[in-house]
Amino acid sequence: MWNVLLSFSGLVALIQLIFLPFFPESPPYLLLQKEDKAGCLKAMKQLWGEGNYQTEFDDLMKEKAITKGTKIMNVLEVLREGSVHPQLCTMLLLLLSLQLCGLKIFETANLQESIIPYVSLGVSISELISIIFCSSIIDRFGRRLLLCGGYLLMALILVLLETSLLLSDQFLWLRYCSVVLIFLFIIAYGLGP
Repeated sequence: MWNVLLSFSGLVALIQLIFLPFFPESPPYLLLQKEDKAGCLKAMKQLWGEGNYQTEFDDLMKEKAITKGTKIMNVLEVLREGSVHPQLCTMLLLLLSLQLCGLKIFETANLQESIIPYVSLGVSISELISIIFCSSIIDRFGRRLLLCGGYLLMALILVLLETSLLLSDQFLWLRYCSVVLIFLFIIAYGLGP
C-alpha cells in the first residue's frame, strides 16, 4: 500500500497549492527584499486583521537599517565561510543518511539490486543540488512563486511516477523513467516546499 501513501502526500501538496494563492506574501519579505512599504502594511492587515501595526513595522524598519550594511552571501561564499562548516557537515551527514530512503520504490520498479545503492546516492545528490539551487534563486523569485511552482511540479511528477510504476511490468524502459522521476520530484521539493 506504499503507492497510496505516496499519493496521499500528493493530495496534501495539491490542497496547499490550491490555498496558497489566497495568502499574502510575508511582510518581512515585502519590506526587506522588495522594499514595498504599502504591500507590507497591507499584508500585515490581511494576516493579523485590522489594527495598528506601526510597532511591528518600525521593528522591521530597524531590522532593515541594521542589515543594510551587511552583504548577502551567495552559495560559494557561504561554503568558504569557516564559521558555518559544522552546520554544513551536519546537513551533509543528514543528506547522506537519507540515501537509504526510497529503496522500496526502487525495488518495486524491479531495478537490479546491484544498482539500487547508486540510485540512492543519486537521490542524495539530487537533494544537495536542489538545496544549493534554491538558496541561490529564492531571493530573486520569492517564496510564493517557488512554492507554487514546486507543488505544481511535484503533483505532475507524482502522476507520472505512479503511471510509470503501474506500467513498468509491460514496458521495461519505464523502470528507469521512475528513477528519473524520483530525482525530479526531490529537486522540485527542494526548490519549493
